[in-house]
Amino acid sequence: MDRQRTLLQMAQKMRAAIAAGDWKMLAAMNTLMATALPQMAAQGAWSGSERAALSALRQVHEEAVRACNAATEDLARRLHEMQANKEGWLAYALDSEQLETGIQA
Repeated sequence: MDRQRTLLQMAQKMRAAIAAGDWKMLAAMNTLMATALPQMAAQGAWSGSERAALSALRQVHEEAVRACNAATEDLARRLHEMQANKEGWLAYALDSEQLETGIQA
């Protein structure tokens, strides 16, 4: 197995998953890295080009972590907003139902 090529392909796939917001692919890539990197390391010392590819993968992984953290923060903010507006939405839904059915509560 060509470790340099594998590392660069992993970085490319992770970069594409970040761009697409493909959280399932990012999770899969993270799992792949957790299993593949120790196996690669067991093959012996890293060459200079392999270390460069590993560094590139590390940078993309750090970017993925930042993207995941940002998405988590955004989701938490939206959930908080939804919870804060829950009463208003329920009132709106009840009012809409009354308008559609003509039945007063």
